[in-house]
Amino acid sequence: MSLLDKYSQMAGMTDEAWKRHANPWSVWTRFAAIPLAVLAIWSRVWLGWWALVPLGLVVLWLWANPHVFPPVSEPAAWSSRGIFGEKLWLRDRSAMPDGFRVVQRIWVLGAVAGLALLVWGLIALQPWPTVFGAVLIVYGQLWRIDRLGIFYDRS
Repeated sequence: MSLLDKYSQMAGMTDEAWKRHANPWSVWTRFAAIPLAVLAIWSRVWLGWWALVPLGLVVLWLWANPHVFPPVSEPAAWSSRGIFGEKLWLRDRSAMPDGFRVVQRIWVLGAVAGLALLVWGLIALQPWPTVFGAVLIVYGQLWRIDRLGIFYDRS
């Protein structure tokens, strides 16, 4: 079983769901969920345990997101090509050229650093690590989508 099959099975991602996941509206609204999740977690200062309500709504949106937008059959948008490239990469990771693999590794390191800063900032309620961590995560994802889109175009 390929990594794609395992991931798709775990996430409930059928071929149709992947095509919906590649819809540019789906991609950009997932990015929009990042600051909303940060705000929901930060809101514990004002809302106490009620902060779980907006956080739960963000999580629910992220779960539903790949299923609510129309499918993309031909990936014309930059973001769509990136998601189609992600699917190719998950199907056969060895098909990715060496330079692309290096970028994926750098992205993972950046994402881990960004996540650590984000968690620290959210726990300590410190704006700079929160914002910097979120920016690292978003920038890394954009870079990753860009590289996967190029991978798709070359395949």
